[in-house]
Amino acid sequence: MKIEFFPPDSVTEPRHWVRHDQAFAMMLGTGSIEWGSKRSLLEKFDYAPGNLATCERHIGEWVGLVNVPHLHLGISDAALMASSDGAYGEVELRACRKFANPRLSALVAAAHAEMVAGFPSGRLFLDSVEQAMAIALVTDRAVRHRPVQIYQGGLGAARLRRIKELVDAKMEDDLGLGEMAESVGLSTAHFARMFRKSTGETPHQFVLRQRIERAKTMLRGPDARVLDVAVACGFKTQQHFAQVFRDVCKVSPTEYRQNFLGSEDTPQLVIPDSGPERRLPDLPFTSLLTPSPVRNL
Repeated sequence: MKIEFFPPDSVTEPRHWVRHDQAFAMMLGTGSIEWGSKRSLLEKFDYAPGNLATCERHIGEWVGLVNVPHLHLGISDAALMASSDGAYGEVELRACRKFANPRLSALVAAAHAEMVAGFPSGRLFLDSVEQAMAIALVTDRAVRHRPVQIYQGGLGAARLRRIKELVDAKMEDDLGLGEMAESVGLSTAHFARMFRKSTGETPHQFVLRQRIERAKTMLRGPDARVLDVAVACGFKTQQHFAQVFRDVCKVSPTEYRQNFLGSEDTPQLVIPDSGPERRLPDLPFTSLLTPSPVRNL
């Protein structure tokens, strides 16, 4: 998926924009764009934040004054075909210069926030967002539409075990949705739906949870350093690791480690002539060993 930001442009001379990938745009503010199918037939469209637009693939649009900040997003053919279950060689979307789709706008907003942050979540996050965008586009905008197939059941135990082994083996790598799907012989769209049906989590949520579980184990080591743990668990920056860890565990990695080490040093309370020794109650951090759900996209 390609994401490009375009600020307002003061150029008024019409120019012809052509894209050969399937692209769409989302407006980030209030403003307008002049565009049309011919240079002499430009029409002004007023936009609010979150409004969307798709243009004719391979044909393009004539564009005049652009005075609204917006994002251009290019969706891969692989994601579109996976979302249509291979029904088309090249998925064609209906061109529309202004439409609303709250689900699609929310996904674009998530991709925009990831871009602004410097893409800390890695390839799997963007692959998952792209696949969700492709499903929304095919469902709502495909010229030759076939409803997305609903599959019964979910992934079998053998496939789930294979996914778990893949994630464990590639914890430090920038694992992608396509690689996970390929490991069990499924398309990305089918895999994403079946995985969630089987586990109650998206693939991205599952990988994050596995990374956090490994991080907690490593943080309990006597010589663990937070930066080393972050890198070993596949996080691009220590800041992103700390943010995700706090979201899941409700404490920072440093606090979690301090709580654990402190619990090991907790003195035991001995009451004379009252039977065997009694240990003080465990510290509250023990409740964190069961992670809270990762927030959905």
